[in-house]
Amino acid sequence: MFSKRAISSVLAVAAVLVLAGGLSLGRNGRPAPASDFDPASEACTVIMVGRDASTDGSVMSTHAADCGVCDFTWRHVPAADHKPGEMRRLYNIDQIRTWPPAEGGKWAMVLKDPTAVEIPQPAHTYGYHHSVFGYMNDQQLAIAESTIGNVRKLANPTPTPATNITQLTLLAMERCRTAREAIKLMGSLAEEYGYGYHDGGEMLAVSDPKEIWVFEIMPVGPLWTPKTGKPGAVWAAERVPDDQVSVCPNESRIGEIDLGNSDYFLASAHVVSFAVEQGLYDPKGAKPFSFKKAYSPAEGSALSSNGRIQRMWRFFDLVAPSLKLKAETPDMDLPFSVKPDAKLSARDVMALTRDKSEGTIFDPVRGLRGGPFKNPNYYKGTRLISVPNVEYTTLTQCRAWLPDPIGGIVWVALGAQDTSCYIPFYAGATEIPKSFAIGDHFVLDRASARWAFDYVDFHVQVAYNAAIEDVKAARKIWEDGALDRIGEIDAQAGALYQKSPREAIRLVTGFGLNNAQSVVGAWWKLGDDLWVKYNHLGSYDAGKRRGGRIPTANPEWWNKAVRAFDVLNEPEK
Repeated sequence: MFSKRAISSVLAVAAVLVLAGGLSLGRNGRPAPASDFDPASEACTVIMVGRDASTDGSVMSTHAADCGVCDFTWRHVPAADHKPGEMRRLYNIDQIRTWPPAEGGKWAMVLKDPTAVEIPQPAHTYGYHHSVFGYMNDQQLAIAESTIGNVRKLANPTPTPATNITQLTLLAMERCRTAREAIKLMGSLAEEYGYGYHDGGEMLAVSDPKEIWVFEIMPVGPLWTPKTGKPGAVWAAERVPDDQVSVCPNESRIGEIDLGNSDYFLASAHVVSFAVEQGLYDPKGAKPFSFKKAYSPAEGSALSSNGRIQRMWRFFDLVAPSLKLKAETPDMDLPFSVKPDAKLSARDVMALTRDKSEGTIFDPVRGLRGGPFKNPNYYKGTRLISVPNVEYTTLTQCRAWLPDPIGGIVWVALGAQDTSCYIPFYAGATEIPKSFAIGDHFVLDRASARWAFDYVDFHVQVAYNAAIEDVKAARKIWEDGALDRIGEIDAQAGALYQKSPREAIRLVTGFGLNNAQSVVGAWWKLGDDLWVKYNHLGSYDAGKRRGGRIPTANPEWWNKAVRAFDVLNEPEK
């Protein structure tokens, strides 16, 4: 039984919370997922934009490498020619595991864990940029990833499968020019050599200058071996219409498939029969086959999950508010893709990756959630498109009107999206800055580019709503500056490419290296400036040599809430 004093105290706090807009009356728990993966626990959001849905005709995709402890280093793998009979070893690659820099880091240690499988090398492999996954090659093939999980019985955690999602993306980068080629290669290799071990159900956005596809792949259970003679993976792919956009927030997106329409659908031959065999689909029932409902169902909606799975609804509501999609619509019933109300630019897509559901019931600074400095990273009750624990975010652009080495761009924002800056690297660039290739979460390294952005992010958290404005001002110089310069670099490199492709590639490589060096240097200085400016939770003006109070600090609503909480916790007399 509660005393009258305790009850009145609770009501007092509730009144403050309601006035502040932060009380959620009723919390509907999300049903346990049917797969061994809970999408509410992840935040790898992939945004996809068809060429006719973008302002400039580029095909775009994004990937947020959500992890918090994963490897964040970047590398360039050069193009290479291979002799007849040369073989390529496949390796076990764990997305999550890392090793200390003193041991050589992730990519040196991966080479110490080979599978038993070798496959023939083609005569030529393409150059590409990669981090946890392969992102773009010099043919403008681009990839983005989101883990989607699978029905538990399909998991294959044994070391028998020789392919995993990272290895598949690297092979696609090496060997493919188009999205269709990549999908067919990855699917066929996974079927032949098995898929799984470290990975379960995965989604890849696979794009080229003309198309963008959703590719989804699942393991086929722990009993599979090559000796069974059966495919070691099941997969499907669906093309995003050219004038539409789509999103994958760690949930399977492919529903009904029409394999008679190869312009929009591709799949393994046993995609339906395997589901029937596993008891995941009844062909005698009234409902048509749905890939996601059979292999990776995810129940719930933005509203029923209290915002834990609101990213899909949020994205569609941002790009097509005219559709008036409701937050209570089950995610499994939301559309595969939509036509945006307005075409999207690269700048628009960058802004989408930084979205924190501002102004919605899922806003992380609503009421008391963000504290006195309205920090959206305190409250963990909702899952946002922009989250603080990302290794990096990519935005790839594939552009048909330029030669491949110049037409493709991968923009990289190291660390948290809201405090970082997108940095461009052309597809044909033959070098990534050395500062991007080093670093580790557990060792501060001032030679590592990533640590410059973590340095800024750490200082922003102290007085978020004030400090984030300083970050935005810096981004206006460096991110907007790069976006504004791309057209000029395109023109110079495009004209030079007609005379000397090699010189054009040197130009775009140099641009990427110089710009990245400047941005990283600017972010180290920004971190220093923030430390000084907001030291002791004050506001220090170095130019005027004056100290003061942060205007947004200590708001009265916060003081009222604290007093109400104190009343609640007064000891009984």
